[in-house]
Amino acid sequence: MMIEKEAEKILEEFSKALEKVPELEETHYIVDNLNRTRADKKQKHDPKRILRNAPVDEEGNIIVERGEWTQ
Repeated sequence: MMIEKEAEKILEEFSKALEKVPELEETHYIVDNLNRTRADKKQKHDPKRILRNAPVDEEGNIIVERGEWTQ
């Protein structure tokens, strides 16, 4: 079939292209700063800032989604 011939041609061209790729040693990391972490610190929580985007009703009550019990 024509598709099989085209597929074989593509594979042959690909394998020829791979022969031109030089063999190198594996490199896992290209930078020296591995596993950089930041110091843990407590963040300030401002309830007013947290709740300012919460949806409220006409009476000022926060609207939340009611969860359903599942088994």
